[in-house]
Formats: sequence, C-alpha cells, structure tokens
Amino acid sequence: MRSFNCILLGLFGIALSVQAQAQTYPAKPIRAIVSIAAGSVTDVIMRAAASELRAELGQPVIIENRGGAAGIPGGLACAQSAPDGYTICIIYHSTLSFNPLIFSKLPYDAETDFIPVARLFFLTEGVFVSSALGVGSVGDLKAKAQAAPGALNYATLGEGSYPDLFLKWLNNLWGTKIVGIPYKGGGPAAQALAANEVQLTRFGVGNFLGVIEAGKVKAVAVSAAKRSPLLPNVPTFAEVGWGNFPGQGWWGVAAPKGTPKDVVAKLNAAFVKVFSDPKFQGFLEKQAVVPAPTSPEEFAAFLKEDRKSAQALVDIAKLPRADYKPE
Repeated sequence: MRSFNCILLGLFGIALSVQAQAQTYPAKPIRAIVSIAAGSVTDVIMRAAASELRAELGQPVIIENRGGAAGIPGGLACAQSAPDGYTICIIYHSTLSFNPLIFSKLPYDAETDFIPVARLFFLTEGVFVSSALGVGSVGDLKAKAQAAPGALNYATLGEGSYPDLFLKWLNNLWGTKIVGIPYKGGGPAAQALAANEVQLTRFGVGNFLGVIEAGKVKAVAVSAAKRSPLLPNVPTFAEVGWGNFPGQGWWGVAAPKGTPKDVVAKLNAAFVKVFSDPKFQGFLEKQAVVPAPTSPEEFAAFLKEDRKSAQALVDIAKLPRADYKPE
C-alpha cells in the first residue's frame, strides 16, 4: 500500500510539474529551426515574425537555419530535440508530405515524430530563367531545352525536393534532359540563376524580385490561380499549359513529439495572432506569399490531404524511392 501511495504521489508530482511548466512557459528563449538557408524568402519572413512573436510570448525566438537535402537535416534536428517547447520546427511540404514518399531510411517519422502547431502560409511560386539564356516565354524555354539535351541546368533543393519533382515532371512532359543542381535555399538559387550558374528554376517568387528588378533574371510563369500583382505581366501555370501540376508549396510550424498540449496551444495562439495581423499580412503579400494560419487540428487535417497531392505528383514524376544518404 505504501509503495502504491508513493507511486500516486509521484504521478501527482509529475502532473503538477507539467501544469506549472505550461503556466510559466516560456521562461527562456525559443529556438526555431528553419529548414532553408539564410536569405531565402521564408528565412526573411520568419526573422520578421520572430520580432512580433517576442511581444506575444515574452521571450526571444532565435532563428537557426538548417537548409538543404529537401528539409531533412532541419526536420531531423527538430525531431531529436527535447519536447519542452523550446525547440520548434519551421517546416514545409517536403519535410512532412514528400520525403516519406520519396526516401527509404528517412531518419525521422513524418507522422509520429512531430506535433502540428500551425500552417502559416502558401507560397506563390514561379519558374525563372537567367536573362543570359535569351528566352522570353515558356514556349521559348521548351524549344531551347529540346534543342540542346543536357545543356541546361536547373536549381533544386536536392534530390526529391519540390523543385526537383517539378523538374522531373517537366522533363517527362517535354521529353527533355534538363539537369538538376542542388542548393540550400531560394536565396542561393536566385544568386546562382543571376550569375547564370544555372539557367532556370522554380522557387517562391519572393526570392527573385531583386534579381528580376536588376535585369538578371526573368519570370516566365507563376503558380498562382491568377496573375501576381508583383508580376502582372507574367502568365499563370494554367495559361502556359501547366494547370495539371498538383499541389502548392506551403510552410508551417511543428514541435517534437511529446510537447505538452498547453505549450502547443500557446505557440499556436502566438503564431496565429502574428500571421493574422493585417499589417504583417501586408508584409507577407510583398514577399509573394499567402497567409493561411490554422489551428493544430486544422493543420493536421490539411497534412493528410497534402500527402495525397504529394503522392499524385510522385506518381506523375515516375520517381523511384531512393535511400536517403546524409550530405
């Protein structure tokens, strides 16, 4: 009986400890692992959001970039972190939807190693070409790629990443042999395109506005349902015949499995408030993204549907499953 009472007291003590943690959380800075390189549009957005989140959470949010390899290093670093709310994951479509379909020996379980906190925004993406390539439209690009097999390079986020899947889909559609070259984020990819190290790519529009304005890069199509006000003369995917490409790029927040529900709720409330603020949404629109904050439950339901779109794209791209090999 005495041992049973001790066990009950121990469990009661743990419950009180968890409750106290939730009430005082956060009591120190929060690390946000962003699965993309510094300087990319998502990095810019999250650094701006970190300033707003500090006012909501009462503690600094420290951005830590872990780019490359289709978001796997960032996802793994977060999944292996303590589930105490002091490490959160800024993740995207590759991390939780595509990677489980593309890679064997993935070092994390996309369904069990993370707790959805909130979806944050959708990307407005575009296909961009180096001005040095001398093409002005998707039709011109297709003709150039078909005339010179293997001569054009395309920036990706690594094998199996969303840009890489689009490349495989495009090569299948056109019968071309455009070559994928991995980079760690949209910022590095934009600079590589501006320098003509690669000749084309697909990424979030916000990464490329500066190099477009400088005349070094040209946009030939955008993935939005209607033309972007930032690029009003650029046709949509539907207009150029790419309307059947499935899925849309997104970013969100997750936490390591085991993170207390009250902590997840506090994080969700802070992120939703920031990403729902009209002033911050105005900033997001200038970065060519569409704010779309959700509850944890809505994000979890969205992930189930997004994985169906991911499977459709993997099937279209005829992508064989590969063993993940750390860089």
